[in-house]
Formats: sequence, structure tokens, C-alpha cells
Amino acid sequence: MNPVIREITAGRLIVDRDHFKVGDGVEVHVKVREGDKERIQIFSGIVIAKKHAGISATFTVRRMVAGEGVERIFPVHSPSIARIEVERESVPMRAKLYYIRQRVGKDAMKVREKKR
Repeated sequence: MNPVIREITAGRLIVDRDHFKVGDGVEVHVKVREGDKERIQIFSGIVIAKKHAGISATFTVRRMVAGEGVERIFPVHSPSIARIEVERESVPMRAKLYYIRQRVGKDAMKVREKKR
């Protein structure tokens, strides 16, 4: 990476934001601006993918709403994310969990959980 770009993006990186892995159940607390007010909205689901590195790193969270699958892609270092909480840890079997898209019902959110 170009040293100039690395220097510019180093100030924008948020430390300790990458503490989850693919397959984990997470709650993403997102800041939502409505007019002149700002509130926190929670998007909870399973992380099915993590991509890229550095300032361009993203992760995809999938959840089921009224029987329909909803996916949302978040930039890891976005200032609009207040925090990311890990609800449950899993034992990931693959780097990407795109096969969950074809599953229906309870199987759509089933990932082998980590034993404590």
C-alpha cells in the first residue's frame, strides 16, 4: 500500500472493532439520523462474511424477518456504528457462510455454537 494512503487511513481506523468472526451471532448498534435527532438502532443476526482489510474492511450480517432473509453490509471502521456485541460464538466451518441463504426456517439461523 502507498505510504501516503496508509498514513491518511491510519487515523480513521477504529481499534478493537474486529473481535468477532464468521458464524458469530452479533448485535450491531447503528446510529440513525432522522432530521436533527439521532438514535441507536440494533441489527442482530449471524455474520456470514468478512471481506477486505484496513479501512475498506466490511462484514455482512444476515437475519430472518417475517420469514424473509435480510442481509446488511457494514463497514467495520464506520463512525455510524456505535458498537458491536457478540451474542454467541460459533465454530466456523467455512470462511463464508453463503450456504445459509438457501436454508429455510430454523435451519436458516443454525450454526454450530462454541462449547463453553
